[in-house]
Amino acid sequence: MTDNYKGWHEQFPYALLGYRTMARTSTGATPYLLVYGTEAAILAEVEIPFLRIIQEAELDNIEWVQARYEQLALIDEKMMVVACHGQLYQQRMARAFNKRIRTRLFQIGKMVLKRIFPHQDEYKGKFSPNWQGPYVVHKVLSEGAVVLAEMNGQEWPKPINSIKRYYA
Repeated sequence: MTDNYKGWHEQFPYALLGYRTMARTSTGATPYLLVYGTEAAILAEVEIPFLRIIQEAELDNIEWVQARYEQLALIDEKMMVVACHGQLYQQRMARAFNKRIRTRLFQIGKMVLKRIFPHQDEYKGKFSPNWQGPYVVHKVLSEGAVVLAEMNGQEWPKPINSIKRYYA
């Protein structure tokens, strides 16, 4: 590596090669494999002949083209394996996340507070309250979403799930 910050552009291609040839946890494959359908041949493999390089060097043109067609046919299979691996990874991550989630059940008629997010019209700045209300639970939907009503009985048009109990 270089000692100063001005030589980063000389090391950048090596960093990209390392990034593109390192297997990802989420997919179980390298980005190079997903794009080109085969693993990258690094310079050490070319200098010190590996079995894969020797086999490719001894092929004539027709056999080499046939081998490339076979590799192209395997790309779809590799993509399916990566997609399955990605789905399993997402399930594991969701399971780990959902371990920490505490489900809250709200009954109709209970009083709750509604969260105010920065993109909403009710947001007044960073020093204003984060919760608004109280509101009454009008309808309970699946997955923790509820339909709220104001104290005068006027129902909110959209369901919401960012609420907490109100203790009078």
